[in-house]
Amino acid sequence: MDLAAKIRTLPTTAGVYLYKNAEGQVIYVGKANNLRSRVSSYFRQGRLEDAKTDTLVREAVDVDYIVVANNKEALALENHLIKQKQPRFNILLRDDKTYPYVKLTLGERYPRVFVTRRLKKDGSSYYGPYFPTSLAYRIVDLIHRHFLIPSCKVDLEHYHPRPCLQYYIGRCLGPCVEGLTTMGAYQEAVRDVKMFLEGRPTDLAQSLRHRMEKAAEAEEYERAAKYRDLISTVEQLQEKQRIAAVEGDDADVFGYHYENEMLAVNLFHVRGGRVLDRREFFWEDLPEFTEPVSDRVSDSGEPSQRPGPTQSSPFHPGEFFSAFLTQLYIGQPYVPRNIYVPVDFEDRETLEEVLSEQIAGEGARATRVHIVVPQRGDKRSLLDLAGNNAKQSYDQRFRIMKPNTKAIQEALQDALGLPELPRRIECFDISHIQGAETVASMVVWEDGRMKKSDYRKFIIRSVDGVDDFASMREVVMRRYKRLQEEKKPMPSLILIDGGLGQLHAAAEALSSLEIINQPLASIAKREEIIYVLGQEVEPVVLDHHSPVLHLVQLIRDEAHRFAVTFHRKRRQMRDRSTELLEIPGVGARTTRRLLEHFGSVQAVKQADAAALSAVVTRGQAEAISNHFRK
Repeated sequence: MDLAAKIRTLPTTAGVYLYKNAEGQVIYVGKANNLRSRVSSYFRQGRLEDAKTDTLVREAVDVDYIVVANNKEALALENHLIKQKQPRFNILLRDDKTYPYVKLTLGERYPRVFVTRRLKKDGSSYYGPYFPTSLAYRIVDLIHRHFLIPSCKVDLEHYHPRPCLQYYIGRCLGPCVEGLTTMGAYQEAVRDVKMFLEGRPTDLAQSLRHRMEKAAEAEEYERAAKYRDLISTVEQLQEKQRIAAVEGDDADVFGYHYENEMLAVNLFHVRGGRVLDRREFFWEDLPEFTEPVSDRVSDSGEPSQRPGPTQSSPFHPGEFFSAFLTQLYIGQPYVPRNIYVPVDFEDRETLEEVLSEQIAGEGARATRVHIVVPQRGDKRSLLDLAGNNAKQSYDQRFRIMKPNTKAIQEALQDALGLPELPRRIECFDISHIQGAETVASMVVWEDGRMKKSDYRKFIIRSVDGVDDFASMREVVMRRYKRLQEEKKPMPSLILIDGGLGQLHAAAEALSSLEIINQPLASIAKREEIIYVLGQEVEPVVLDHHSPVLHLVQLIRDEAHRFAVTFHRKRRQMRDRSTELLEIPGVGARTTRRLLEHFGSVQAVKQADAAALSAVVTRGQAEAISNHFRK
């Protein structure tokens, strides 16, 4: 049965559909209230005018489907299948940052607490996520100090001869040594920790108060004092939480910036009315297929009337946030009560219901999740703040990695005051160790990328000892004297790795060649200040997030890498050839031929006179063979 015939047999109920290519790989997962209507809409006349949809339709040779009871089940199943199959045409969650959880290992004989970033189905209880990250570590430290439950790696399934330091400093009950604690006392402490991590301070305080009174009645005053101190700690924490609750609700706030088919998203975590942390997400290669919102057909078969981008729009924020929020929150142990997004999307109310049921099923107090698109007031200001930060994140991440060539050229021209757009930049660096084996490198950046075919290496010939300025003067003179002789054009900018001394040395070399008005600049390593010839008294100091500075650093670092690599090779050749040069009748040129042919001094040692004669004269071969034989 071909694909068109199979689509006509699809049911008209809610479900999830999976497009497959000729290799049987799932390339797209979608959901629908009416499977037949939604899947057939891809092939209706007018839809194939969209190149992205056309790409999907051309690759798809089969479609599978799974029927579910309602749209909420379809949403959850779609999310699961996308995470499992990672289809190429779906928007996939990419997270550069994970937050820590506190793990209570309830499956162990003596449970312990850890900070972890990975959730496993191992019988343990996980609490969090916590942000900022330091909060999780502060909570575990508090548990050590007040509840005496450890985080140690000691095998607690067996007893040991003596406890570790944590027991002696009063941060552990000592379950590793028989007789230091009892199973009952340890389990009591674990129950207290569980109530504490679950956010039940009132229940915990009541339980501790009851135990304190019983200990006092039994005249166990030291134990009663410990309960009293623990009650005081719990009540102080409870008061802080109460103040935070009055200040404001928990919320997640989203902002985004899209440009040149790349996307940056910022997520602000607002807890107790304060922004506690920021999370960044990036997409460098959004999927080739994103279903046009304005062209989406409703499950009844009628075109959707919801406003959205036109068919020619390259990015559809509503569709993106629908997929993004679904993958981000479904199945997570914590979801904030309020989620503020910059655009509305089709499945917003369904996702609200799914997330509300999810947190209600986990026993959370908040029984309703609200996904809101604020239009004014403080909430709108928060959205704008997240959007502005997303723009900054985009600039930091993408301007250099995948720059808009003309934009970066214009920014560099403006920053350094260049007479024209910098199409070609040549950068120089010197490398040596205490003046030995001094070499130089030249790397080339041209039209937005490093041009390795034009890289050059130089062995410094006219300088003895350590003199970076003279070395720079020699290499710049040799490079541009040759360009003059070959009548080739000068670069848009010459960049020097170094400070004012190296800059002026390069300027002297150009002046001796009567090259004038050539843009020349240097970047100092430590301060990352750019000196431009002719305006040295006002060096260019760029923000450390500036894409122009990032570009200059990128070129400078590549020149340094290339110079150091060449210097190391020269030094290795020198070190390897030392023994060969000790043989009478073997000079530097013969040594070089031997090493190039055999690869190493060890291979030369193992070669017989006949093999050596293929590279050197018979007399030299016998001399080498006799030398190593002795």
